[in-house]
Amino acid sequence: MPSAGPDSWRQFLAKPDLHWAVGYSARTVAHAWEAADGLPPEVQAILSHVLGPVELLLALPEHKTPLPGGRRESQSDVFALGRHRGGLVACTVEGKVDEPFGPTVGDWMRDASPGKVERLAYVCGLLGIADCPPDVHYQLLHRTAAALIEAERFCATDAAMVVHSFSPERRWFEAYERFVELLKPGCRADEPVVTTTPAERRLVLGWASGDQAFRQV
Repeated sequence: MPSAGPDSWRQFLAKPDLHWAVGYSARTVAHAWEAADGLPPEVQAILSHVLGPVELLLALPEHKTPLPGGRRESQSDVFALGRHRGGLVACTVEGKVDEPFGPTVGDWMRDASPGKVERLAYVCGLLGIADCPPDVHYQLLHRTAAALIEAERFCATDAAMVVHSFSPERRWFEAYERFVELLKPGCRADEPVVTTTPAERRLVLGWASGDQAFRQV
């Protein structure tokens, strides 16, 4: 379904009347991506630093990636498929303004069902995490796993997970940083982190700071 502009994204939200508001991430991300000529420049900067220039082939809002251990999918704010000089990159995007990353693994796994145990084991296996600390935010884990699943589905050479943040204070960056430390210590905002998964696929992680103007539209 072709997009007719930012308002086309609203219909894919779980609660359109609640989540579609000025200054909130869903609307902000939609306007930022629609205004871009291809990838938003801050997202392009993250990916091209590692992969060279990336041509956007496809962008899907609120894209759902199935995971084992239950019926609820990992729902990316944007899924982007791009082409670079070495192949394809499958990128999941988590848009943020001031919203947190949801529950930590410790909270999410409290009184966990067998399905949750299965899902966490699967996600950690994809990422090569032997023992996941309870203070890491689960949303970052499954959003990154979704990038790897989509990379396999599209035969992409590379996978990426980018937090597209529109918070001037970079709220919740420390949560992203804690997650990245599990895979490769040391990260800074607007600079990519590159690692290799157990399946030998290159994985790019990044925090991209978006244009504050899009919070007001």
